Amino acid sequence: MAEITRKRTGELLQALFKILLASPTGLPARDALYQLASKVTLTPYEAGDYESGGRRFEKVVRFATVDCVKAGWLIKEKGTWSVTDEGRQALGDYWEPEAFYRRAVKLYSEWKALQPNADPSDAVPNAFKPSDEIAEKLDTSAKAVSVTFDEAEEQAWSEISTYLRAMNPYEFQDLVADLLRAMSYHVSWVSPPGKDGGVDILAWPDPLGTRPPRIKVQVKRQQQAISVDGLRSFMAVLGDDDVGLFVSTGGFTKDAEFEARTQEKRRITLISLDKLFDLWVEHYEKLTDQARRRLPLRPIRFLAPLN
Repeated sequence: MAEITRKRTGELLQALFKILLASPTGLPARDALYQLASKVTLTPYEAGDYESGGRRFEKVVRFATVDCVKAGWLIKEKGTWSVTDEGRQALGDYWEPEAFYRRAVKLYSEWKALQPNADPSDAVPNAFKPSDEIAEKLDTSAKAVSVTFDEAEEQAWSEISTYLRAMNPYEFQDLVADLLRAMSYHVSWVSPPGKDGGVDILAWPDPLGTRPPRIKVQVKRQQQAISVDGLRSFMAVLGDDDVGLFVSTGGFTKDAEFEARTQEKRRITLISLDKLFDLWVEHYEKLTDQARRRLPLRPIRFLAPLN
């Protein structure tokens, strides 16, 4: 990366931030990098590949985003990147590319110094500290681990989300019912194929269904986000003592999220695909063997980055 200056890195980061800001909910990392590559003119060095594989351009940007994450400017969640309010402010405050990146690096260094396992040599005289060259190599190694972790998480989530979105709608419905059972709810009914009247699953806190609340669940395996009208249609079937769960692989529009959040008469919880997956992982040990076969998971352990 010696041929990539700080100014050039700042230019790439600023262009990336502008792309991400155009998508308020963030973008998958691969999509963001693809758009970035199409908006900037890559030098022959940047467009080239490392001997170990992978285009230099992407590695350079990924390395630089580690500083931005620790600076509080960027959030990475299941392979999706989004800019924070602090990142938006920084983009306006540090309009010069090199100054933008230098600020991110400085904030990264401040974050690093506050970590419990920070290098103790930071607190001793310079004569006892590692050379700048060695310190830089250690820092590069730590960032390489972070980049590897990000790429692994992105790949895993891409495969899992694709698998769930391609699942048969009724099998996906059964998966949601299995999850509720693992969470100690008692599922009394799962809708068979055909019209369901707006409710796909009924569940209760107790085996006999004698204690409120009754839980009504609607499950949508679709690409489009659920609109506020779609949410209101479901809330119309909720009684005063019901709790509604709306599961959607396509997520929910901002209006729908606001509607659910501000409800006073109807108790409704929205569950997006990533939230559903988090719950599946959290309760995985309590799932039956049959349930696990619907979405089998196996942990893989490798060196993780510092928090």
